Amino acid sequence: MTQLTSGPETLLADLHSSAALVEKLAAPLDDAAVKAPSVLPGWTRGHVLAHVMGISDAMARQVEYARRGETVEVYDGGYEGRTARIELAAGHGADEHRTDVHTALTRALSAFDSLAPEEWAARVAYRDGVVLDGGLALWRELVIHTSDLDLEYGPETWSKAFCLHLFDFLEARVPEDHHFVLQPLGLPPRTLGRGERGVVVSGMLTDIAAWLAGRKPSLDTLRASAAADDVALPPLLPWPSGVAAK
Repeated sequence: MTQLTSGPETLLADLHSSAALVEKLAAPLDDAAVKAPSVLPGWTRGHVLAHVMGISDAMARQVEYARRGETVEVYDGGYEGRTARIELAAGHGADEHRTDVHTALTRALSAFDSLAPEEWAARVAYRDGVVLDGGLALWRELVIHTSDLDLEYGPETWSKAFCLHLFDFLEARVPEDHHFVLQPLGLPPRTLGRGERGVVVSGMLTDIAAWLAGRKPSLDTLRASAAADDVALPPLLPWPSGVAAK
């Protein structure tokens, strides 16, 4: 079970602020801006907004079922249903995207806001975890996909708490034969993985987190070394998705 040492109220505040930023950035977009490319290959901003809508609805229903003592698959129709819904909604106009995103975010925030303290530990289907895991997942998705919109809020804006959370969550991307010693400038090192091949990755905290998340570091400060020699950044395993493709 995931631990949240700062308490659910901190996560709720992060969810509300992340959702507000998504809506703030979507507010001035016109149809042409929605159809423009995002930073994700093959995805427009419309695809990103459609995904934000989808993950918000998905996590809302995880909570809604959990409060009844039930579980339900993350997306209706599984991974294929997720993909089909994104493709269907991606081409919508800006006004429709704003309405859909607002409705889905409102549903998700209301679901998490309604939780009693003990309900954060209720079981969900997402990653065979608990409601807290769903809340953290929504936080990750909102923050990272806000950066994917390519609208002035890149990974350099990610908070220290968010970056350190990504270090923990994305340890699953370390290849089995590696361990990474992450050395954020001005902060203690963090070791991920247990393999024999060690690589030190140093740079700004946000750049290391962006690289682990498969995004382009904004500040270009990364350096990798092994046995005191500069080396290429090591490969990463796939994102630890909670929805498997069939």
